[in-house]
Amino acid sequence: MSIEAVVFDLDGVIIDTEEVWEEVRRGYVAEHGREFLPDSQDRMMGMSTVEWSSHLADEVGVPVPAAQVAADVLGRMAARYRESLPLIPGSVETVRALGKRYRLALASSSARILIDQVLATAGLTDEFEVTLSTEEVARGKPAPDVYLTAVAKLGLTPSVCAAIEDSSNGLRSAGAAGLAVIAVPHGVYPAAPDALAQASLVVKTITEVTPEAVAALR
Repeated sequence: MSIEAVVFDLDGVIIDTEEVWEEVRRGYVAEHGREFLPDSQDRMMGMSTVEWSSHLADEVGVPVPAAQVAADVLGRMAARYRESLPLIPGSVETVRALGKRYRLALASSSARILIDQVLATAGLTDEFEVTLSTEEVARGKPAPDVYLTAVAKLGLTPSVCAAIEDSSNGLRSAGAAGLAVIAVPHGVYPAAPDALAQASLVVKTITEVTPEAVAALR
């Protein structure tokens, strides 16, 4: 079957924010006299807001209720985005180019407030038929929930959809959902070998994800 829709991740694919997330969360944790666990950063990439805020409160030990952790960190992230939106070079053009040939959706671990702000600031709101946060499904990435729900909202099946992901948990999520997976590995946070194995196509930059490259996936 040929690809009919492309589902984008946001952080690490359209905007380069993984380092910003780490900086903001590490700073917040340090202010409360705690430190990340050795695997905290890797684990939180792909987690929903509820999941990562619970990790910081319950496992890292930040002495603040998880809901307040989420509110505090999201407020700081929104402020950073208002100062400067770190768009990945070529990402806006890639979204628009793929949108001329395929239906588009977005499946992100970011909170709804951040998704809407980023898309509005980048001028991409109208490019996507469906936008979904892992806040709005039962489980965050690496579980397949957000991709399965996005595909269902498009009225399609995973077999005719492709996903563009950068992180290990994102790649695992899209692969578990049954989409054709395109990996754009992040230079600072490389994907694990088992996650990269989910990908049908691995590219160095988002600009390599052309309509023709997507068409060749199935």
